[in-house]
Amino acid sequence: MRLTTKSRYGTRLILDIAVNGMEKPVPLSDVSSRQNISLKYLEQLTGKLKKAGIITSHRGPFGGHRLAKSPVEISIGDIVRTLEESTAITDCAEQESQVCGVCNRAGDCLSRWVWLEASRAMFDRLDKITISGLLAMENEEFRKN
Repeated sequence: MRLTTKSRYGTRLILDIAVNGMEKPVPLSDVSSRQNISLKYLEQLTGKLKKAGIITSHRGPFGGHRLAKSPVEISIGDIVRTLEESTAITDCAEQESQVCGVCNRAGDCLSRWVWLEASRAMFDRLDKITISGLLAMENEEFRKN
């Protein structure tokens, strides 16, 4: 699986909201400027993130976006699952059934187990990395310099 800009930019969006949304909602135009990400693209990402319950939106002149959960409850795995169309690292690992039907070895392929396990291992690790953990790392780096 190749992570797209959806996951990378979505993570940057969530981190920006976590840092700048403590006191008030964060306008997407501000995130767009700080992160150098197209406003239209951020709007697409926020729709999915709102639907998943990761962020909330507030309308009006002082509106914007805030985290719907504590940063400790939001993992990178949550963001990737929400924004990517597939979470499998190969086409044959997308379905849970034994016979995937993707290649000429469908149903008779011992290597498929490797790709299923690799996908699980990747998400096991991504699920352990939280927004609060990343923010703590940033603060630690800042203190070193």
